[in-house]
Amino acid sequence: MPKRCAVLWFRNDLRLHDNESLVEAVNDAGLILPIYIFDERLFGGRTRQFGFPKTGNHRARFIIEAVEDLRAQLRQRGANLLVRVGKPEEIIPKLVQESLASWVYCNRERTQEEVLVQDRLEQKLWSIGREMRYSRGKMLYYTADLPFPVPQTPDVFTHFRKEVERYVPIREPLPIPDAIPIAKEGLDFGEIPTLEELGLAQPERDERAVSRFVGGETQALQELHYYFWESQRVATYKETRNGLIGRDYSTKFSAWLAQGCLSPKKIYAELKKFEREVVANDNTYWVFFELLWRDFFRFQAKKHGNNIFLKGGIKEEADAQWREDRDLFERWATGQTGIPFIDANMREINATGFMSNRGRQNVASFLVKDLNLNWQMGAEYFESLLIDYDVASNWGNWNYVAGIGADPRENRYFNILTQAQRYDENAEYIKLWCPELANVPADRIHRPDTWTDQEQRDFGVQLGVTYPNPMLPTKKWVKKPKRDRKKSRSTY
Repeated sequence: MPKRCAVLWFRNDLRLHDNESLVEAVNDAGLILPIYIFDERLFGGRTRQFGFPKTGNHRARFIIEAVEDLRAQLRQRGANLLVRVGKPEEIIPKLVQESLASWVYCNRERTQEEVLVQDRLEQKLWSIGREMRYSRGKMLYYTADLPFPVPQTPDVFTHFRKEVERYVPIREPLPIPDAIPIAKEGLDFGEIPTLEELGLAQPERDERAVSRFVGGETQALQELHYYFWESQRVATYKETRNGLIGRDYSTKFSAWLAQGCLSPKKIYAELKKFEREVVANDNTYWVFFELLWRDFFRFQAKKHGNNIFLKGGIKEEADAQWREDRDLFERWATGQTGIPFIDANMREINATGFMSNRGRQNVASFLVKDLNLNWQMGAEYFESLLIDYDVASNWGNWNYVAGIGADPRENRYFNILTQAQRYDENAEYIKLWCPELANVPADRIHRPDTWTDQEQRDFGVQLGVTYPNPMLPTKKWVKKPKRDRKKSRSTY
């Protein structure tokens, strides 16, 4: 009797470990055909409202590396990965017919653009008598295990956390199948495109970057081992997570989590092992706490749908002051605000595709609360640039800072001066990314609008010439420290 074939469509689950779609496809079908499609709308399209490049070159490079690693991992097991460029809903039905596959397995996505693609694909498969089979792979928790239906998910993180912590065990990661029987006959597995072939330039390597962020499961597991066992930095995570410079101030798992090169359940399993064998403390718990935030944002996206993308958010309460001034936005986006702490962070994300969580909250607050610009502009800009872009986490965090997300506190204002003095006391981060300020003393660097002409000569800086005039007077932050927040969001 001939073996039945299943197409395994890799999406944001670029790994073999703890991959439910892979396990189910291998268990259900005699042969599988793994495929990854570089969707031309992601690698050449524009963001929905403000027209930024949909996928920046740092993230695109990371994805290419992840696909290369996935293909190498499959080949080591006698399998392979078929690669195409185009639209999944057009490519996969043709492949199904060519390979005589009976099913298409994939990880289900929950936000609009991804859902439209999988719905169109499912309709085409139904028209030719084939079936889609969905799995989940981005979260700690299974919806079936929750103590509430998704539409009744608490809108306040603390309530969500207490409910799931109290009642829901986290399942063990799934092992990689012992054998991956693959359909090979008569198939062209294709070449993995280069950045240039996708219409993108090679990003320059900046030595100031916190990490090289090499894409793929192999590197992801090495990073996991390094953070838990080689450096044991997990034992001090909460104490260092608000850092700004270097590899070790936070886990840096976010890029591998976003593309599914690393399973959150795998992180959790390693965390519990570390707590059993080395130490369990508030620092180790905080890694789990941040993973909970990822799940919370994903459940919020599923519950509230497209509202997370709308100006008024899930509260449907857009601020009438929010405007769309392209000139002001451009100064923010390019790190030319004249506010050193903001500029340093924006220059880092432009140069590397990454920014610390502390930085993200500050630049977002500055855009929305100080410049009164539409938060959607910032969210789309981050969507374009971030190497660790995750749709639910990105838009959930911007909702949160803008004050139209799921949280009872109405004003999430960050006092930029207080934040800069607290988290970059010696101005090391500012001077790293704003080298024109290298000779400015740390106790004077945060308030350029107070520099005298003589100080500017002494510092070797001329405002409006070698460094921008501040967009706002820094005195506005001198007496407003009360709203500062110390808690972070998501595992960046």
